[in-house]
Amino acid sequence: MTDAEIIEEVLGGRHDAYRGIVDRYYGDCVAFANRMLGNRQDAEDALQETFLRAYRALGSYRHSDRFRPWLFRILVNQCRTLARHRRRYNASFDPVSDTDFNHQGGRVDPTDQETEARDLLGKLLERLEPSLREAFLLKHGEGLEYSEMAEVTGASISALKMRVKRACDAMRPYLEDLHERV
Repeated sequence: MTDAEIIEEVLGGRHDAYRGIVDRYYGDCVAFANRMLGNRQDAEDALQETFLRAYRALGSYRHSDRFRPWLFRILVNQCRTLARHRRRYNASFDPVSDTDFNHQGGRVDPTDQETEARDLLGKLLERLEPSLREAFLLKHGEGLEYSEMAEVTGASISALKMRVKRACDAMRPYLEDLHERV
């Protein structure tokens, strides 16, 4: 079933059909929220509220809009709200230090490459200013187009392009160092 068909079913009184929406988008939403907020419990809290708010707002959803960006707009706002309440956006992070890298005197063991890269990316994302992290994750984590990102965040396309560029510029030296060692 398409998103529109599921929504029509729900609005028609078959409320259990909403499970199809949750099943379809849960994985993408939890990945974004976890990366944005930095911990699984916060991500789960944001998701629960996101899907509840989306359910309540289905009557105002316009079928001319794509559902995924509409849902992500709710999710982004929930992540912002939760982070603000838990003061995550106000935390200052130290720059990544050499101790954050697993130097092994040269090449990294192939079995450790993926784990090391994932861990480093997580550390780098934590250190980004929230608006940069949000833009980077929407573009490179979720694969949204800039026009979709603008719908989701309310920011202009040019501002989003600059945020993604700044995020990439901030992470590039550390990722290049990792790449050179593998």
